Amino acid sequence: MIFLKLILAHLFGDFLFQPDKWVINKEQKKIKSKYLYFHVLQHIGLVFLFLWDLSLWYIPLIIGVSHYLIDVAKLYFQTRKTKRLWFFLDQFLHFAVIFAISFYFQEINFNFLQNPVFLKYIVAAVFLTVPTSIFIKNLLTTWSPITIEHSKIQTDSLVNAGKYIGILERLLVFTFIIINHWEGVGFMIAAKSVFRFSDLAEAKQRKLTEYVLIGTLLSFGIAVITGIIVNIF
Repeated sequence: MIFLKLILAHLFGDFLFQPDKWVINKEQKKIKSKYLYFHVLQHIGLVFLFLWDLSLWYIPLIIGVSHYLIDVAKLYFQTRKTKRLWFFLDQFLHFAVIFAISFYFQEINFNFLQNPVFLKYIVAAVFLTVPTSIFIKNLLTTWSPITIEHSKIQTDSLVNAGKYIGILERLLVFTFIIINHWEGVGFMIAAKSVFRFSDLAEAKQRKLTEYVLIGTLLSFGIAVITGIIVNIF
């Protein structure tokens, strides 16, 4: 169970036990920050604690050294504009080290990539992301843009928010179907109706409401059909 213990130690060390003032101080002083070294020692201690096996002393050492190098790289290379990107890259690299250690102890292998059931779910999930978004977008090009008021309303929305909402809702609907919880699909439709169509009612744009309704039904419909096909085959 080394993998789960290392994941747990990382979550505690990087999120639960790292105060905001540590993060701010590290960003300001970089390698001169005492909190950078407190943070690394904290990770080493947590790994020792969760493993509870002195014969595996080299694992906390690997985690500590790699964590230090990754964090230092992030502190020196991230900018105000790339801070979010470096957050995800930083976490990816930390998890990559954990995966590598677990792979060495044969707790993780990649035989699942040859499993046809796993590949079936992956293909379906990938299809429901960007490919389906492009498919729906092309189907709706006949009516887009609808009115000048439509474009004004869109400026009040987050950039590409509709695209990502659609992807998330399709993945959730797909998940509910493959685990045979259809009531979750009904909950999703009801929740989106309350939040989305109440805004459209205030806008008093019938064409825009119909446009969004068609897109929503297409999005849900494709996710439902994909889930059914996956379950059948």
